Amino acid sequence: MRRIRGSFLPFSPDLSFCLDACVVLRTALLALWLAAAAPAGAAPWLVDGRPAPAAHQAVDILTAAATEGLQPEDYHTAALAQAVADAANGPALGSDAAQRLEDALTAALQRYLGDLRSGRIDPRQIHQNYTPPAPARIDAATALQEALTAPTLADAVRAAAPQVPLYASLRNELSRYRALGSPAAWATPLPALPGRKLEPGQAWAGLAQLTQRLVVLGDLPPDAQAPALYDEALQNGVKAFQERHALATDGVIGKGTLDALAVSPAARARQIELAMERLRWTPLLRSPRMIVVNIPEFVLRAYEVQGARVSLQLAMKVIVGKALDTRTPLFDEDMRFIEFSPYWNIPPSIARSETIPRLRRNPGYFQQQGLEFVGANGQVHTALSAGHLDAVLRGQMRIRQRPGPKNALGDIKFVFPNNSNVYLHHTPAPLLFQRDRRDFSHGCIRVEDPVALAQFVLRNDPAWPESRIREAMARGQSATLRLAEPLPVVIAYSTTIVKQGKVHFFADLYGQDKLLDRALRQQSEQRRLRARPGLPAGAP
Repeated sequence: MRRIRGSFLPFSPDLSFCLDACVVLRTALLALWLAAAAPAGAAPWLVDGRPAPAAHQAVDILTAAATEGLQPEDYHTAALAQAVADAANGPALGSDAAQRLEDALTAALQRYLGDLRSGRIDPRQIHQNYTPPAPARIDAATALQEALTAPTLADAVRAAAPQVPLYASLRNELSRYRALGSPAAWATPLPALPGRKLEPGQAWAGLAQLTQRLVVLGDLPPDAQAPALYDEALQNGVKAFQERHALATDGVIGKGTLDALAVSPAARARQIELAMERLRWTPLLRSPRMIVVNIPEFVLRAYEVQGARVSLQLAMKVIVGKALDTRTPLFDEDMRFIEFSPYWNIPPSIARSETIPRLRRNPGYFQQQGLEFVGANGQVHTALSAGHLDAVLRGQMRIRQRPGPKNALGDIKFVFPNNSNVYLHHTPAPLLFQRDRRDFSHGCIRVEDPVALAQFVLRNDPAWPESRIREAMARGQSATLRLAEPLPVVIAYSTTIVKQGKVHFFADLYGQDKLLDRALRQQSEQRRLRARPGLPAGAP
């Protein structure tokens, strides 16, 4: 159990129905639209036992749920479509049968709208502890007036989809990857490489199949022909593929590139669906300015939002928690402080498992790294002793590192208070930013360009120009600045994004895609096992 902003967020093995309570509130606009669209005194879906245009529109929307990365089967779409068709072409429905069909259509549209707007599961079910948005208050008269302006039901429903620009790009890419179907190029695996890797000028039995795959994916032009040897044109296609899959863009095919090439378009389509699901509950664009870290991409971005316009102000590489044992948690909080020339208070777990054993092996490490002990009363001890080490193990003292060139936090720390004690900071080991995979930390996030990040954070404070920021970082004396305007920070997780019009895929670093995929499949199975809606006789 984890506490965020004063609320306990328990994990549960099955939270698939947790959104049902708020669906009615969140779909009030749709309900009012339906009521307004119906003739006075008539039901919204049927007129004299026959489907109104809205009923056919509703079926069309549910049938096309896959275009939004949702599953039509979750809404009993086939049964509803048949029932509406029977009511249109057969005898007019009596009042009881008409009411059952109306109730079924309303329930399906409510669920669909709730899924589209808020997602199908609670993110806390898969350990993504985001602050849920407060339910919006809906004024019935205003909502009715707004609903009446919607030209069609489809327009009203589409407004419920996430308004983040990335969502529309992913929706387009999902359509494109689905249209690829099951290409013959993936019917059989690529053959083994001639050695550990394929380099320019080499022959390989898989060159024709490789060319086909790159053409299908758009990394080679449609008229590309397979060469006899691994030539420059094919290498350029491989480099384009590598760039889109977060691989070293050297044109050399090794195990990593071969594994990525083995992933079918259908599997990539599912990856896009998972990214779209996350956008429904990741708290983006809720503030005029914000910072977002995408863990699988190892990238931090800073945004400004003005109306419907989202402007990227800053992007940089980051280093995140090790996938094996010290993963960076996923949550959102407000940045409230900047610490210049910070102390590093070594977390007890790191002190026990790493620092104390090293100090016992090499006592000189204490002075080399600028370490000191701090008692419970705040008293500082600069001498190493066995008694002090034992006191740390008992929880009576802590070890901290003084500001300086070897400080693990570098010369600046960005604080957004949270129970995991995670923050953004600089690093004395910048060479690690040159790696393609950058999960090296104990959970905190190291930033490549801390000065640029500080400039973004302090942009609205004229008292902090770049020169003063650099001076405070280099002073060597710890100082804390409270921000006049807290700045939202979101630790996000998406293995698929669209950049410069091209879709990019990243490795599932923490296995979060697997967790989400499993949760969604379990929920869909539960929904389909429930008794289907009480439709009129004759429906399947």
